[in-house]
Amino acid sequence: MEQEDNRPEWGKSVSKVCLLPQRVVLSLMGFFSLICTFTCRVSLSHAITILAISNRTTNSTNDLPEGVCPKEEVTEGGAAYKGLYEWSETQKGIILGSFYFGYIISHLPGGILADLYSAKWVVAFCVGVTGICELLSPIAINLGAYYLISLRVLMGIAQGPIFPGLNGLLSSWVPKKERSTLGTLCFSGSTMGIILSNACSGLLLQYFYWSVMFYVFGALSVIWFIVFAIICTNSPYAHPFIKPTERQYLAETVGNVNKNKPAIPWKPLLISISMLSLIISQMGHDWGYYVMVTNLPLYMADVIQFSIRSNGLATALPYVAMWIASLVSGVVADWLIRTEKMKLVTERKLFTLLSAFFPGLFMVAASYGGCNKALVVALFTISMLTMGLYYAGQKLSALDVSPSYSSTITAIINGLGSLTGLFAPPIIGLLTPDKNLVQWRIVFWASFLILTLSSIAFWFMGSADVQPYDPMYNKTEKPAENKNK
Repeated sequence: MEQEDNRPEWGKSVSKVCLLPQRVVLSLMGFFSLICTFTCRVSLSHAITILAISNRTTNSTNDLPEGVCPKEEVTEGGAAYKGLYEWSETQKGIILGSFYFGYIISHLPGGILADLYSAKWVVAFCVGVTGICELLSPIAINLGAYYLISLRVLMGIAQGPIFPGLNGLLSSWVPKKERSTLGTLCFSGSTMGIILSNACSGLLLQYFYWSVMFYVFGALSVIWFIVFAIICTNSPYAHPFIKPTERQYLAETVGNVNKNKPAIPWKPLLISISMLSLIISQMGHDWGYYVMVTNLPLYMADVIQFSIRSNGLATALPYVAMWIASLVSGVVADWLIRTEKMKLVTERKLFTLLSAFFPGLFMVAASYGGCNKALVVALFTISMLTMGLYYAGQKLSALDVSPSYSSTITAIINGLGSLTGLFAPPIIGLLTPDKNLVQWRIVFWASFLILTLSSIAFWFMGSADVQPYDPMYNKTEKPAENKNK
């Protein structure tokens, strides 16, 4: 049954020049939202390598501590830094980890708001406030460590609901058969944000004063906020210039998950086995992921001894591989499911297992690469390439098990997973006081075990079926291939 076309006249005119379906536009805006938030999140990891005064007093190759590589020889040019602040390894860990204290706090409130009120404005708030915090970062750094930590906590609070909010939008806009492709496109923005932050941070820090980096990333986030507020809506039914054919298609394949939604069924949601599997796998993945995102620049700078410029490029390359793998895995996953070559639940579990075991394995291998810079970068690149499969695995499971409450579920699992982001930097700081290969090898072995064991738990306990507590349960077909048996 066709729906009445109640779009405004200007919306009808605009729709005629729209070349992309609005569900693709929304997914792309989600992609760019994560680019903005992650460039702002990660930028400090690069800035801190030149803002902090090194606690090493020797530069000679012969005088280097054991397990530390010779410095990369670079030609003079660009901005010169000798360090501005006397921050110990533990202090640097606290500064980098403070973001996740705020990040954890806002997950659940943001997820509930996204499910019950407006996922669009939750996402808009995340990026807009993040941009403002990034613009204020140079002032906070100059004022002192406590001001910087407070601002990073505020940025964490702003970014906490970003994934729950995006899940809420995708649940209203993306059909199940397109979920892997468009979902991975959207969520791969986090990887692209790290790529751009790593690559551009190195160049900006090399050739400009350090504060320029924060102003560039902050300004881009504010621009995104304005565009998103104008062209995106919570659901297809409220969009002013969506084509009637696309709205009809989404009404038939997605339904109105926001209509007459009852209160969140907390007890059955929290005690379900599928929820436990999501929590365990999320926390395991996040440990390995945050070790790489937050601490890889420090490892490359302090142990492998890359220059500022090379460090940015070397840490960007693994995420280029991860981004490509995430996009390809989404297309492959949808093909496997659509052609019935693999059950939905099997695809989610297999991709999750592969995206945990191999990243951990090659992470450990990189620690045995010694001072061979090319080999170390290659092994880290393979590690992150295989982690890209995660976006077509467990990352989409909240949408599978509960389309109506995917924001709340994502808020819970992401919030608990973010505990690893809070504790990983200071723990790693304590484990690596001398910043050498032997100490870092312990970190990578621990990451391998955590990644692998958590993915095994998801393999045995995970599900891809809509759960009985979800209002869409009785409206959803339950084909045999999706049964978790």
